[in-house]
This record gives sequence, structure tokens and C-alpha cells, in this order.
Amino acid sequence: MTSSSGSSDIDIARATVAKPIAEIAEKINIPSSALINYGNDKAKVGLDYIDSLKDRPDGKLILVTAITPTPAGEGKTTTTVGLGDGLNKIGKKAMICIREPSLGPCFGMKGGAAGGGHAQVIPMEDINLHFTGDFHAISTANNLLAAMIDNHVYWDNTCGLDTRRITWRRVMDMNDRSLRQITTSQGGVANGYPREGGFDITPASEVMACFCLASDMADLRRRLGKIMIGFTRDRKPVYARDVLADGPMVALLKDALMPNIVQSLEHNPAFIHGGPFANIAHGCNTVIATKAALKMADYVVTEAGFGADLGAEKFFNIKCRKAGLTPDAAVLVATVRALKMHGGVKKEDLADENIPAVKKGLKNLKRHAENIAKFGVRPVVAINRFPTDSDAEIKCVIEGCDSLGLKSIEATHWANGADGATELARHIVDMVEGHKSTFHTLYNDGISLWTKIQTVAQEIYGASEVVADQKVRNQIKQFQDQGAGHYPVCMAKTQYSFSTDPNLKGLPKNHVVPIREVRLSNGAEFLLVICGDIMTMPGLPRTPAANSIEVDKDGLIQGLF
Repeated sequence: MTSSSGSSDIDIARATVAKPIAEIAEKINIPSSALINYGNDKAKVGLDYIDSLKDRPDGKLILVTAITPTPAGEGKTTTTVGLGDGLNKIGKKAMICIREPSLGPCFGMKGGAAGGGHAQVIPMEDINLHFTGDFHAISTANNLLAAMIDNHVYWDNTCGLDTRRITWRRVMDMNDRSLRQITTSQGGVANGYPREGGFDITPASEVMACFCLASDMADLRRRLGKIMIGFTRDRKPVYARDVLADGPMVALLKDALMPNIVQSLEHNPAFIHGGPFANIAHGCNTVIATKAALKMADYVVTEAGFGADLGAEKFFNIKCRKAGLTPDAAVLVATVRALKMHGGVKKEDLADENIPAVKKGLKNLKRHAENIAKFGVRPVVAINRFPTDSDAEIKCVIEGCDSLGLKSIEATHWANGADGATELARHIVDMVEGHKSTFHTLYNDGISLWTKIQTVAQEIYGASEVVADQKVRNQIKQFQDQGAGHYPVCMAKTQYSFSTDPNLKGLPKNHVVPIREVRLSNGAEFLLVICGDIMTMPGLPRTPAANSIEVDKDGLIQGLF
């Protein structure tokens, strides 16, 4: 994105001189002895130090989520960073907790993912490209398990794995549709037993989910050992611990498990750690980073991916449930541009003022706000203003929110940094200070997996029913009977609609949610429910962002926004 002054996000980021990361860490009382530096501007925080914080009281937890995303952009990460800066600007001790970007989308749909304008985290290029190597460690741990499974079968197969029923897939952190379904071990006896397999993208890996939901190293090993890798001929489950993979996997993840600390453009601390997608995974940064930040700061601003029907639902129903977190408020990000698209306006016409379309698009916002309230969490709407928004359109959004009983605040952090988010920050403080959270999950552990799926589809998506063929229903019953019935469900569906049809914008009602596949993520302790045409390995678009990314003659990366 380019500002009205002609500066792109990457130009703005490069114009900021980063402070030494030890100086940033000092703001939240992290001693330099607890840091493992990756250069001058980023570091990992040692787990021993984080463990020493456990008896401190928790700060307030603020979730940033959004309306249904559109190609027009909503600016959820930008708002997360801007609000964190705004809270610090008004004198509060605040931290930002966000996810690490995946290389797949960086080279696929959108370029960088570290905020935008004057509300970014830096170093932008490093964060978007390799960072501290966490994604590589997660990919390697996942693929080590795959290699150990095939090696176990090749040599003696004492676990009795049925090669037709091995469910574990390999991963890579790139969009590559050609790897979705493959045949492995071709080329003769020396290469093992040929079988069908496939690749997912790293953010969709169960290893990523285990990594992000683990409370400490011991819990990570426990979760990795529980990963179900397939079945025997008589359909008994086989686990990663049965092929002795949990030990070496956790060894690969030992350093990655330490949270990464960086800084915003205004030199405020941010944890960036873990990166599951919200459309095909649970969409939140690590439990370790969030809980550590709550011990270090009075306010922690975190985000969950895509719209509130995906990221926020999973943040509440999976992450908060598993980690014992209690969110105090939610910020629902909306833009005039996105509301107009939900009101039927084409992308090429978004610059034209269109009040009727804004009013129509507010139905989408209303559903998201109502959904958030179903968890006992109070939302405030942040209107992330773009330069093309007219005053009349902004007024329309404010008046529309007022009519719905929603507080809305215009925020200009993209253009003005912390100064553009101080009103939002002050309102958040007024919302949560002296108020006890009434948060609760949408459903109880005790109801069946099928009922949980129906509850999310009907209560959050507005669907009339859920449909699945008998094979899928039998799998769900099998997992229920195996003792996984108390797990939450993780719905994988398109991010572009409340329905499973990405073309249904606005507020579709009484639609049907078709389930194509279910996978038991036994280590992550949830049931992955794949709906509609969503893929766990995305493909590149016709014109990928990679086409515009390069290194110029001065050695600077160009094209990452």
C-alpha cells in the first residue's frame, strides 16, 4: 500500500531507525541476560525467564478481529499495532502479540504481513522472509515425523501400520497445488512401499497447532507424542510416540518455542510467535507468547486471523478454552471500502462515494458484533479510515453502529501512527478498567462433536443445516468413540463469506454447510472440519505477488508492499 505522500509501507519501515532490541525489552523489564539476539533488532526470550513470571498478575487481554475480509482490505494487523502504540502513547504499559507471516501468502496473494503505513512492526523484511527460522523448524519437525513413519514401515513395521491408512502428511511453507495429492516411494523395493500421500502448507500443520497451543516444553512433547499418524489393519490408532518421534521433534522445536520480540515503528515491544492460518487452522499466535505478555504488561493486544466468524470464534472456543485465557474486550475492525463491497460494489468502483452500499454492508458488521457478544465479550468497532473515504461515508458507519447499539471510533493509525489510535485506546481503557470479564465459550466440552459443528455453523455462520456423507459421519462417530468427543472443533472454510461460498458477500442466511473431510488433530486436541472447497494446501493465483518481489541493485528487497 502507498500513502498519500507516495511512500509505500516498506519505505516507511525503512525510514525508521530501529532501537537495539535490548532497549525495547527493557521497557517491559526483560533483562538482556534473558535474550538470545538475532542481530540488533530482534531476539528470542528464554523460557527460563518466562517461567519465572508465572506468579505475577495478568494484564488485560484485548482481541482485534474484523468483519468478513474482502480484496479491499480491513487492516486487522495494522489496527493491532496501532492500538498497541496508542495505549503506550496514553501512558499504559502495553504489548502487541501477533502471528508470524507465512511465506505462502507473502509470495501468493498479498505480499508482506507486518501491518501497514505508520502502524507496523519491524524489521519488516526479516519478519516476512524467514525471520528467526521458526517456520522452518516446524516444517522440519513435521517432515521428520513423516520420514520416521515411512522408515518404520520399511524396516519392520512393529506397530502394524496399514500403509493404506497412514494419515500423516508432509508440509512446506509455500503455496503449491501440485503437491496436494502425490504418490511416495516410487522407484522399486529400495525406496519403500508406494502409497498415496500429500502436502499441506506449514501453517495448517498439526505440529504448528501443537506448537501454538503448548504451555511449555513438556506440554509440547506430550502433544507431539499424541499426534495420530494412522491406523492398523484392524483400525487401531497409531501415534507419533509409537515410532519414537516425539523426542527428536521437540529437539527440533526447542529454540523455536522461545517467543520472538521485535518493535513497532514507535519502538514499542511486540511478540511475533507462531502462525496458524484461521481459514484452515486455529488462527492465533502462541499461548506461550500471549501468557508471557500478560505477565509483562498491563494491556496485551492480540489478533486472530480473518473475520470474527473464523479467527475470533477459534480464539474463544479453542485457544481461550485450552489456555484458560479470559479476554476483556474485542475490537471489530471495519473499513468503508470493505462495507461497500459487502453492499455489492465492485473493487474498481470503491473510490466513488456510495452511502446505500455502506448501509447494506453494515449487515455483515452487525452479524460479527452479535457473534462476539455471544461469548460474553463486549466489542467496539474501529473504523480503519482510508484516504478515499468520504466524511459522509464515515458518518454513515458511525450512525449505523449507533443504531445497532455499537460504539464506533474512527482510527487513522495507518496515516498517523499512535496519534491516530489514542481515542480508540482511551475507549478500550474505559471499557475494561474496573469491569470484570463475562467471557464464556460458545459450547461445553460435553456435547457431541457433531453438535459442536452444528452449533458453530448455525450460531456463528447463520446456516440452516450441516450436511456430510455417511463416510464423514462415520469418521466423526469413530473419533467420538475413541475418546475425542470432548475436543472443540476447528472449522476450515472460506474466509470470504459466512457461508462456504466465497462469492456470497454481505449476510447470507439459511445456507447449507457441506463437510468434505474431517481430521482428528489429537495432539492439538481439536477436530479439524474441512468445509466446502477449502484446501489445506493453497495454490498461487494467476498473478502471484512473487512476480513483483525482487532485490534491487543496492541489495534491497522490493515488492513486499
